Amino acid sequence: MNERRILSEWVMQPGTGKAIELLAGQILRIEQVEGLQCVDFNCFNLHDYKEFMHCGRTRTVHGFNPTKGAFLWSAPPRERALLYILEDSYGRNDVLFPRCSAYVYESAYGFDAHTNCHDIQAEAQREYGLTPDDVHDSFNLFMCTEVTLEGRATITRQETKAGDHVDLLALVDVLAVPNVCGADVMRTSNFSLKPIKLTVFEATDADLDAVPKVPVLKSQRTPRDFRNAEIKADRALRRDPSYMPEFVNVPITIEEVAVPLSGEEAAMLDGLRLPVYGDDDGAALRDVLFTWWEQRFLGAAESGAPAIGDR
Repeated sequence: MNERRILSEWVMQPGTGKAIELLAGQILRIEQVEGLQCVDFNCFNLHDYKEFMHCGRTRTVHGFNPTKGAFLWSAPPRERALLYILEDSYGRNDVLFPRCSAYVYESAYGFDAHTNCHDIQAEAQREYGLTPDDVHDSFNLFMCTEVTLEGRATITRQETKAGDHVDLLALVDVLAVPNVCGADVMRTSNFSLKPIKLTVFEATDADLDAVPKVPVLKSQRTPRDFRNAEIKADRALRRDPSYMPEFVNVPITIEEVAVPLSGEEAAMLDGLRLPVYGDDDGAALRDVLFTWWEQRFLGAAESGAPAIGDR
């Protein structure tokens, strides 16, 4: 494989972040200098900041801990893959926990002045005209999290070492904003703060060939498809007196479909039906049908994730 050409390098010190114009076909490597340091990450479409990396959609597609082979998706209605995780030497990242904030440190620890990811992100993004309101939920690199059987999210210590890294390949032009996580009193970075190295590479042909194809669908909309494509310029909300509802896909019609069952099929349905449906045979059959569909055709993406590659 051809060597990647280095375009730029930085070292982020604790308490800081860096806004980076990462163009399509470029790679951002986020690398441990000493080890044991969490990194928070925001990402925006460089040409339309209202499209940004969406932890919810990414979590739906790739689970709580996206790693090598996962995409970082934008929110509906665009739902595009913005970045691709090309390499991940440690393999633990998080899209479950929100960024730490000044409120967290004062409410939980009594520190009314403390470095935190929200304030760091806001300052780094200010270079490009964004406000503290524009900071979005973080992709938390090198952060080890778990969900207990009781449904509680927890943070565990990490074991990264110097040189561990994540390579993010830009699929579109983005503003990438990593920051050194400010959590020195949490397990997130093992109770201390360390620097992080950033390197931007030009992707090789082999790098680009490693990205699975994602579908381009009619339902992926951009501002040119919006009935209102203008961004509000003021903060107050005021009703538009000329507004008339124009909801899509309405009116919704319901059609009854008769499904004859043999005695054997009816017995099978009785064996599979869930108590929640009582005597409603139609609802029980719908549940069985769509449960089978999820297992047969969606596989691991049964929560409604987009199909990737040949799946």
